Amino acid sequence: MSAFNFPGRTALLVTGAVILTLVVALIAVNFMSGEKKIERRIERLYSLEDPRFRHELGVLLGPQFVGGNRPMVLRNGDEIFPAMLAAIRNAGTSITFETYIYWSGDIGREFADALSERARHGVKVHVLLDWVGSAKMDAQLIDRMVAAGVRIEKFHPPHWSHLGRLNNRTHRKLLVVDGRVAFTGGVGIASEWTGQAQDPDHWRDTHFQVEGPVVAQMQAVFLDNWIKVTGDVLHGPDYFPALEPVGSSLAQMFSSSPSGGSESMQLMYLLAITSASRSIDLSAAYFVPDDLTLHALLEAIKRGVKLRIVVPGEHMDSETVRHASRARWGPLLANGAVIAEYQPTMFHCKVMIVDGLLVSVGSTNFDNRSFRLNDEATLNIIDADFANAQTAIFEADLNRSRQITYTEWRERPLREKIGERLASLFRSQL
Repeated sequence: MSAFNFPGRTALLVTGAVILTLVVALIAVNFMSGEKKIERRIERLYSLEDPRFRHELGVLLGPQFVGGNRPMVLRNGDEIFPAMLAAIRNAGTSITFETYIYWSGDIGREFADALSERARHGVKVHVLLDWVGSAKMDAQLIDRMVAAGVRIEKFHPPHWSHLGRLNNRTHRKLLVVDGRVAFTGGVGIASEWTGQAQDPDHWRDTHFQVEGPVVAQMQAVFLDNWIKVTGDVLHGPDYFPALEPVGSSLAQMFSSSPSGGSESMQLMYLLAITSASRSIDLSAAYFVPDDLTLHALLEAIKRGVKLRIVVPGEHMDSETVRHASRARWGPLLANGAVIAEYQPTMFHCKVMIVDGLLVSVGSTNFDNRSFRLNDEATLNIIDADFANAQTAIFEADLNRSRQITYTEWRERPLREKIGERLASLFRSQL
């Protein structure tokens, strides 16, 4: 008899093919969204300075802007991490912390130690980590925190019944302490974010610290995903104390999720762009606009809005995203937009300033993944003085960037154009 049992081998191959087909079909179904995409252009009805802008942003997408807030900008790890750790170490009742990136290393251990110390002293500590984003986190860090009383949960760990959920990640970066002080922005818990953006090993990023009534909205955004993962509702004065006005800024904490309106984040940006009258300054770590967003930006330029965009340069953590981004620049450059590549290190900022009045900061990138696939959170602040300060920071970054001209873009080498075309095939997932 032959060494190969052909009937048995055929049956095995058929069974394997059936299983593979079922797995592929299951993944495909999970990756498809049943929600309609925004397809129509947003009509310009009012300027950003018109009170109807913030009113409609509140009632259409929610929540409403609230006054009495005091935001503070933190630049790079040397400012961001000490402020976050100080707040954690001074916590008296509760800490809620949601992040995408949490990797091993010195800064990861420092956060783990601070969270553990507070938990041992009776502070209620809740940590929500994205399963994908925390893949590089040492299990010993988790074990140490759990042993100290920290409750740690993972967002969307893989399971055969919902494999596509791996494509829906929590990209939110939220830290709320005692329900009174909160942090959000672009920073992850990893060594790349330490330092002062002094070299390619230390990234440039921006985070905001906030006090005032909007902190309750930030806490509610954390709670949204905590309930999804655990079913537990965190409430009461330990998490939602009475908050008095402490500043003069209007603010709104805006969030989106494929399970609860995946188009709302893009709609928020489209409304802001469409309402712009004078200027849009965009710090974009990942800038891959779809056709609708690209059209909104071009229409803004045509009505006289000055558009300036800072993106990463050669020091970027994803060459695929860089190629897909550059493929979209032509119409913007041809119509007078300023696009500049940050030179010293990876540029991870996610800040938009509109008309010297609105400042948006958070986890949201200018791409399809943030607009439709991830859970995201963005803090909107309306305050002319604060916006002017952020514009000065933007211009400092612009001065450290190399502007790309339309001629340079048009005459780029053929190999770059081919690479961009190939990268664009994956644009829906970037």
